[in-house]
Amino acid sequence: MLDIDGLWCRYGKVNALKGVSLHVAAGELVTLIGANGAGKTTALRALSGIVPVAAGRIRFEDEDITGASPRSILARGIAHCPEGRRVFAHMSVQENLGIGAYLRRDSAAIADDIDRIFTRFPILKERRQQAAGTLSGGEQQMLAIGRALMSRPKLILFDEPSLGLAPTIVDRTFDLIQDIQQEGVTVLMVEQNAFAALEMCDRAYLLESGEMKRHGTGEELLADPAVKEAYLGG
Repeated sequence: MLDIDGLWCRYGKVNALKGVSLHVAAGELVTLIGANGAGKTTALRALSGIVPVAAGRIRFEDEDITGASPRSILARGIAHCPEGRRVFAHMSVQENLGIGAYLRRDSAAIADDIDRIFTRFPILKERRQQAAGTLSGGEQQMLAIGRALMSRPKLILFDEPSLGLAPTIVDRTFDLIQDIQQEGVTVLMVEQNAFAALEMCDRAYLLESGEMKRHGTGEELLADPAVKEAYLGG
């Protein structure tokens, strides 16, 4: 479904990604792990068209999307659930969900999808007219995921979905991401909790200082001595 070949991204003169290559097959849950500053978020932002690509290619469903606009990428079926949720704080829960469907014109189906989000997250239904900025961190994460689903994506990019959440909410968030995958949506996830990410993924890639250092199944990276020492507490 997704192929990235030799991707370079720069911030000024600093190379954030240095020839990164990876692929994601339809239906997979693939994770990127690595230390802060390794380039994981930059990779997702490049995929979404937010960060310009200096060199390399990005292909989605056999179509070259390198340099495409964020709007065009969303229209092709790639949704981005960003780090820190990034909900529209002064808008209501329902308005935030509506923004997730802003490229769609099927009003009746949009209303049905909002109802499905409210069925999945009953607390959001209770707070549908409440300003999103007044929600708890866990509720905002539910809203951010619901907003991403409103575009009916083929692929969702999750950036640090557990960041800043209580442990019980983290477990629920990971369960939800696995549910989304099982419903047929492909997932590429950046996650600071390397152990949990490797346990739940089909395959994983390790980024260090903008370079791809290792890849394999989640089980293979969990068993890798270097990965265990650096990212899993020995």
